[in-house]
Amino acid sequence: MSTTNRPRRITIDDVARTTGVSRQTVSRAINDKPEIDPATRQRILTAAQEMGYRPSRFARGMVRQSTTTLGLVIADVLNPFFPEVVAGVLEAADARGWQVVIYTTSSRLSREQEIAETVVDHVDACVAFLLDTAAIGRVAGSGMPFVLLGNEDRPVDVPTIRIDFGSGIRQAFDHLIARGHRRIAMIDDRDRAESEAPDVRSGLFTQVALECGLEVDPRWRQLAGNSMQGGAAAMERLLETAPEVTAVVSYNDMIAIGAMRHALARGRDVPGDCAFVGFDGLALGELVDPPLTTLAIDKRRLGQAAVEQVAEQMAGTGGKGETAIRTQLVVREST
Repeated sequence: MSTTNRPRRITIDDVARTTGVSRQTVSRAINDKPEIDPATRQRILTAAQEMGYRPSRFARGMVRQSTTTLGLVIADVLNPFFPEVVAGVLEAADARGWQVVIYTTSSRLSREQEIAETVVDHVDACVAFLLDTAAIGRVAGSGMPFVLLGNEDRPVDVPTIRIDFGSGIRQAFDHLIARGHRRIAMIDDRDRAESEAPDVRSGLFTQVALECGLEVDPRWRQLAGNSMQGGAAAMERLLETAPEVTAVVSYNDMIAIGAMRHALARGRDVPGDCAFVGFDGLALGELVDPPLTTLAIDKRRLGQAAVEQVAEQMAGTGGKGETAIRTQLVVREST
């Protein structure tokens, strides 16, 4: 979705030009300030409504000396990836005296546009994990300070804190190849693969495999629901269609753990028969047997960096670009 196709946000200056008054007068009318003729106030409010002007809650907060409210949109409160991200956002927001309202999409793309509509009407700024192009465009087009989190390929031109999956996948391949693996499979997130945004992580997997001189067999890529159960089901299909695979790189740790447990239940030795690598660096990966090798993401820093970027936008000092968070390979017994 191109940002140029979105309708331009009506500003306070537009209302001032239409009504023939100064922007200060419009501001006084919108914020119910004294020293303005009642008829002029009504004329301004009527024009603003007809034009579709929506006052920035951030600007209103500055006028009223109220607390800034930051909206944080995440996929699922039960997903163990998000608590550390939320902690990072809360810490950085609290240090600035901001309030945080958390919204969840329940990992449903169909709910993202609904959440986007709610966010633009109720918060001053937004940090969000979103995949739906229209939902991202709606928040970006509202004019509020906005940072997109974790998106691997921005479908619209919005400030983003992304995760550098390319370097992470290369670390995983180098590690597995050094241990003699040549037939490496990927279990991908089904929802991500079926979203509007390009499936960047799968593309990087294929690219790195080819650069390393490895075969890329279509049977070696399976799609999974974003859960341990999804990982187990994908591993079942992989064992049936491609039993020759000796290593699996998964979209995240939850999928990897489900896949590894299913392989063990089917009598496969880990890592003797099949090695497993996850993404995210969840604490849960240390508790399973064998402990999971993972490409760890500093999730707390991810949240902090997003708030810092929003603050820069509010101050007009930047915050419009892209920041990459690198992964770190943590080697454990699953490889």
